[in-house]
Amino acid sequence: MGAVEFVEVTEPFRRELFAHCYRMLGSIQDAEDVVQETYLRAWRSFDRFEGRSSVRTWLYQIATNRCLTELARPSRRNLPSGLGPPEPDPDAALNGVGADVRWLEPVPDALVLPDSADPAAIVAAREAVRLALVASLQHLPPRQRAVLVLRDVLAFPAGDVAVLLGTTTASVKSALQRARARLAELSLTAGQVVEPATPRARELLDQYIAAFENADAAALERLLLTDATLEATPLRTWFAGRGVCVPFLRRHLLGSPGTWRMLPTSANGQPAAAAYLRDQQGNYQAYGICVLTVTDKGIGRITSFGDPRLVTAFGFDSFLDPAGSSWV
Repeated sequence: MGAVEFVEVTEPFRRELFAHCYRMLGSIQDAEDVVQETYLRAWRSFDRFEGRSSVRTWLYQIATNRCLTELARPSRRNLPSGLGPPEPDPDAALNGVGADVRWLEPVPDALVLPDSADPAAIVAAREAVRLALVASLQHLPPRQRAVLVLRDVLAFPAGDVAVLLGTTTASVKSALQRARARLAELSLTAGQVVEPATPRARELLDQYIAAFENADAAALERLLLTDATLEATPLRTWFAGRGVCVPFLRRHLLGSPGTWRMLPTSANGQPAAAAYLRDQQGNYQAYGICVLTVTDKGIGRITSFGDPRLVTAFGFDSFLDPAGSSWV
């Protein structure tokens, strides 16, 4: 079997395998690395592939077990809300963390959504990478995480999952039951959210960007739900409730009009923005990605990821000049 045939039968699954590895690992780079290794291992053993399972199942077996190897070391990806309770005082000293904490990363929709004309398939794909779901998965032991994703997200039969993981169907069913119970305890999974392509979602994103760029705390207050939450890596400190979030933003982040520039995008099936912070020369340097959880009534959660590398991972440039042009 040659390289051309290998590419023909395996390449159609690359995007969904990346989404699977991202759900398991919570990192764009880690997922890319595992997918690359999956295809390398698959190519090396392609001439021995006997077709006892589908090519898709075979690739998922390689990728899932490689993810489990990666997760054998302490590697849970966190959000601030997964590390402790919210801070009730918007003026409290901000608690940073050291390099030992590995943060969950958002993922561009362009990397995980299928090339499909079927609206139902797009909606299902978005739901399968919601930020709250991926954050919740990080709290599960690796094998429970794998079982839950394979069964509840990807709908593999229990018998197939048992073969994939080298275990029994009874063990798969038991692990799935424990994983579902754990997620129910956490209560972290997403509720009803607005699809990012809807006019209402785009309206809220545009209004959020305008409010931030204009340092308009009053406008932000109108956008946030009463029980809205705010978390921003790499800070451990996070806030719950509009009455705490808005004073924190006003006093510590908003600055003056023009301090921030933001460009609309989408991440994890949710509205998002690439954020740039103005430097002393008046240019805008990449700051990170901000992901919004929105409902028809407003913004329920702001999750900001303060990592400039994410901006380029989302396809944006590293800098913007004051006139709006950009360069790497």
